[in-house]
Amino acid sequence: MSRLLLFGVAAALASTGLWGQADNRTIIGSGNEFLSAGAFSIRMGQYDEGIRLTRLGLTRYQPSPADRAAAESNLCAAYAARGEPEVAIDHCTESLRLEGRNWRAYSNRSYAYYLMGQLSEATFDLDSAAAINANARQVLQLRGMINERGLIPRVIVEDHQ
Repeated sequence: MSRLLLFGVAAALASTGLWGQADNRTIIGSGNEFLSAGAFSIRMGQYDEGIRLTRLGLTRYQPSPADRAAAESNLCAAYAARGEPEVAIDHCTESLRLEGRNWRAYSNRSYAYYLMGQLSEATFDLDSAAAINANARQVLQLRGMINERGLIPRVIVEDHQ
């Protein structure tokens, strides 16, 4: 009786599609443990380790263009977070060369431009990211940061002779 019940449940799950349902987690690197571990380290704020692991994943394996684009975007994010926006921009530009509709790369490059005080470039890239994923939390947050910096009052002092 218990086997019959077990087979019945298994048949019901298989017929509804729940048994073979794909996992909906994002796994960067699809089998490349260095890219996955690098992405995790960057998310945890361990930028140096994340950069090291991501570089290993790019050199020890032959990642697909999509995985390479994601890895370059991750390197961009890590370098921007470390306060190296010039290096970050190069990685984001490479990511966008590989995958032109990568909103994260546009957003990361926008943040790097923001760090450099280049607000018009930051806004341009942020608009590109928003065109792809307008409701992304990072896009909305960075838009607020750019707008806030643009609203800083400026004082004009006249010279008197």
